[in-house]
Amino acid sequence: MSIALLITTIIAAYLLGSIPSSVWYGIGYFGIDVRKHGSGNAGATNTFRVLGKRAGTVVMLIDVLKGWTATCLASMLFYMNEIGETELLMYKILFGIIAIIGHIFPVFVRFKGGKGIATLLGMVLAIHPELASVCITIFILTLLASQYVSLSSILATLAFPVLSWVGVFGHPEPLLIVFGFTMFVLVVFTHQKNIVRLMKGNENRVNLFARKASKA
Repeated sequence: MSIALLITTIIAAYLLGSIPSSVWYGIGYFGIDVRKHGSGNAGATNTFRVLGKRAGTVVMLIDVLKGWTATCLASMLFYMNEIGETELLMYKILFGIIAIIGHIFPVFVRFKGGKGIATLLGMVLAIHPELASVCITIFILTLLASQYVSLSSILATLAFPVLSWVGVFGHPEPLLIVFGFTMFVLVVFTHQKNIVRLMKGNENRVNLFARKASKA
């Protein structure tokens, strides 16, 4: 693969990740900038909190799609015979991580984005859908029990490398394990304030049955 094609694909993955779905959807449909309400975070969780279930679901699905699409750019290169089968996983991880970085530091809104959980989910779905399904289940069960999105995200992210390590879905893949633990460290880093609030007992909860905001 040429350097020019690699750079172009990396830029495409970053721009996909940079799409500020919560900001554009909130302003375009409700006339509300979610960054000025709730936690001030430009992510799906704050959209749920500020605009309600429907808006939060739309934003979350878009963010998942961003990660999935960026990761699948590697598959496109594979079918174009630009990379080999042995390189496919490596490039999927590369492009997915670039998309997550784009979500956290989006060029379209002054590099202040969300925490990348939904985009990470899309990436994992593109890499290992079976394992991603287990992580989603862990996330949902934790969220239903605690109503803490941050705790649910952290535990679901940790589950990925742990389950990969113990070989739940076949022989452990070292690259997936390293990737999983790296993502876990990143999630912990982006949730530092949430972890402090969890330890103090004053973390924000998400009311799963809250009504949506009225359209402006």
